[in-house]
Amino acid sequence: MDYSEIPQGHRSGFVALAGRPNVGKSTLLNRFMGQQIAAVSPRPQMTRQKQLGILTRPEAQIIFMDTPGLHSPIHKLGEYMNAEARETLRDCDLILVVFDLNYPPSNDDEQVVKTVQEFKEDTEVLAALNKVDLVDDSDLPERKGQFLSMIPEIHAITVSAATGENLDLLLDTILARLPEGPRFYAPETITDTYERDIAADMIRAAALEFLREEVPYSIAVRIDNYTEREEHGAYIEATIFVERESQKGIVIGQGGKMLKRIGTWARKAIETATGRKVFLRLRVKVLPGWRNDENALRRFGFSAEPG
Repeated sequence: MDYSEIPQGHRSGFVALAGRPNVGKSTLLNRFMGQQIAAVSPRPQMTRQKQLGILTRPEAQIIFMDTPGLHSPIHKLGEYMNAEARETLRDCDLILVVFDLNYPPSNDDEQVVKTVQEFKEDTEVLAALNKVDLVDDSDLPERKGQFLSMIPEIHAITVSAATGENLDLLLDTILARLPEGPRFYAPETITDTYERDIAADMIRAAALEFLREEVPYSIAVRIDNYTEREEHGAYIEATIFVERESQKGIVIGQGGKMLKRIGTWARKAIETATGRKVFLRLRVKVLPGWRNDENALRRFGFSAEPG
């Protein structure tokens, strides 16, 4: 049927996932969607730009918006990431603020609360206390109390994005708070992110998986060629940019071993996300100081005004 024609009482809306880096927003998005559309990593700051996950049910359509983690920036890149997150919070119907129960509240968590409070007058807010599966039962009451004291007027649900605990309850709570409205996307649409952009995220996630210290945060990925090969899948060429010559050597590794590990991990992740076979070719270049270079940031797709 025409997706603009909906049953009576149909609910729809845009739900922004907000929180500091590494609280599990992307894992939560993937769990809601039932498949991987967002790259995830145990290292913080995996998400650099907004990504949509469109969940369509007969009675509702929820457009989840995974945002960059709010943090204290040290580069223009961080300023652009914060600006993109704030812009998303400004334009949504509901904010789902996510916290990591595995650690006590941090200064960044407090800053997230302050940021969300700026939009609370005009926008519904819920909280997900995530990673409950990692907290000892003896520590859970105190840890929950610490977060609840920060958000006394916000309804909070304890969940685990990793195991699925309480996610049905969270989803039902979100649905109940969305307005009645039309479908904004065709039912079969799950994201508005192009496959080439998903591929770039997966390559960077692979770098975060295998590289340590500052190197992975100095990485940007550009997809140079994404060619469909019909039944043979997709052919992808990509460039990994780093800021220093020494980092280039680390990414390539002795005899090219590290670059091969990154490429193998990324290829499998892209295949899982896109459902097709992929041939992936990577190269590494140096672009000095790109995280503080506004022209470079624009070339890499960061268009929000920093601030």
